[in-house]
Amino acid sequence: MEGQHELRGMQLDELKNLVQEQGFPPYRGEQIFLWIHGKGARDFQEMTDLPAELRTFLLEETRLQNLKMVERVRSDDGVIKFLWELFDGLHIESVIIKHEKRTTLCASTQVGCRFNCPICATGKMGKKRDLTAGEITAQVIEAQNVLGRDKNEENIKNVVFMGMGEPLDNLENVLRSIELFNHPMGTNIGSRRMVISTCGIVPAIYELVEKNIQSVLAVSLHAPNDELRDELVPLNKKYPLQELLTACKSYFDANRRRISFEYALFDGVNDSIECAQELQKLLKGFPAHINLIPANPVQGAPYKESPGERVKAFYDELKKSRLDVSLREPRGRSIESACGQLYPTI
Repeated sequence: MEGQHELRGMQLDELKNLVQEQGFPPYRGEQIFLWIHGKGARDFQEMTDLPAELRTFLLEETRLQNLKMVERVRSDDGVIKFLWELFDGLHIESVIIKHEKRTTLCASTQVGCRFNCPICATGKMGKKRDLTAGEITAQVIEAQNVLGRDKNEENIKNVVFMGMGEPLDNLENVLRSIELFNHPMGTNIGSRRMVISTCGIVPAIYELVEKNIQSVLAVSLHAPNDELRDELVPLNKKYPLQELLTACKSYFDANRRRISFEYALFDGVNDSIECAQELQKLLKGFPAHINLIPANPVQGAPYKESPGERVKAFYDELKKSRLDVSLREPRGRSIESACGQLYPTI
């Protein structure tokens, strides 16, 4: 298996080169790419417009790293969670969230996560391994197969890298998957319809700037000062707030996309009016959107969700300033698919 070419993660030019090395014209690589990324093929025999000898080569010398759907559950508010088995027996979860005009897939980028934020279930797994670009893109392709490809209103046209894992800790494969998603012969998802989440790996943010990435950057902030953020997001001890904000400003300057700061509210921890006022000072004049999130229950976590009246008071306090802020409606809690809850139990 190690010596075989894994096709899902290959770019179009790589597929063209592969078939040319076997004596086939390069347009055969385009056909393969279209079958995989545009039509969701899971088997070489489905690729009926390829000559038999090419399909034989693909069968013997390459592989399609399909995901095995172990479970699909739907919450009472319409969120769908998939449990996938990978080729090596490990498991990941991804989530579909439907809005009136769009369908979004929340994709995982790693099996587990090494940053161990106490507010997130995934971190309790530790990091098992990175996902390949093929495994990341397969989450959209396989989920779209389940939804069906004949209903335009259900086509997945938004991807958020907010599932299991830290996307910037697997940057090469995330960037490769963005290119694959973006290709017009494939899923054709625009770069600006993708969101890259991070807990704050500063050097990787600068790498996004260098590569001129146009996707939205979403930063898991959760605290208005270093002391509190050290507790909630331990990576802050390495890359404190001012370093993080400087990197975020560079990202905005490069692509003029406002930074989305995610702020989950925990009872008696970071939900006081004083914290709201401190957050106002921290982000005053910053090109950002603050996404307030009523914290979701995480088994074994030492924190609880803020009461509704305190969430409303925090929101109202921020609205007094000129900060752009929204209050996210929790969805998917009943199937443990909301922010911070992903943790395969199989």
